[in-house]
Amino acid sequence: MKVSPVTLKGKYVELLPLKASHRDALFAAAADGELWTSDLTIVPASLEATERYIREAIEGQENGIYLPFVIIHRPTDCIVGTTRYRAINPQHRRLEIGSTWLAKGAQRTAVNTESKLLLLQHAFERLNCLRVEFLTDALNQQSRTAIERLGATLEGILRRHMVMPNGRFRDSACFSIVESEWPATKNRLESKLRERS
Repeated sequence: MKVSPVTLKGKYVELLPLKASHRDALFAAAADGELWTSDLTIVPASLEATERYIREAIEGQENGIYLPFVIIHRPTDCIVGTTRYRAINPQHRRLEIGSTWLAKGAQRTAVNTESKLLLLQHAFERLNCLRVEFLTDALNQQSRTAIERLGATLEGILRRHMVMPNGRFRDSACFSIVESEWPATKNRLESKLRERS
């Protein structure tokens, strides 16, 4: 399992490797809805914080634990958010899809559905993953519902899993999709996208 930068392209979105040059457009996406005001997600609240966020993601890529992307909405050619592969473990052929956030205008659209389809397809069909995980704040019902809609299975709650920027101890809901479930998950996601056409 060799994870390296890649561009993933669909009908609605294109996922490009995250670069320092994406700073201004990524911050503009975060400003659509002032996403940083939620204490359920970690979203940079300034250009300087966005620069640090990107630098940390790229350092993680250099260390082999992240593969970060920006999400481009193809019809408008605008950056509308970010996502990444996290906790990459080649030995056990598993990774996590996380650090995902979308501009308010891109939420509840085909953007998230197709982004997840592209990431899952690459993970299972190109990287030969056995397992893909999703972790989200246990309090973030919108995110939990979106992950469940993918067909992921809730495996449990990781108690006091993270310390959030405001000092709150976060419990994380842990979901997964395993390789035997991928064909049905793929069909479900492709069907959802056809419904939007």
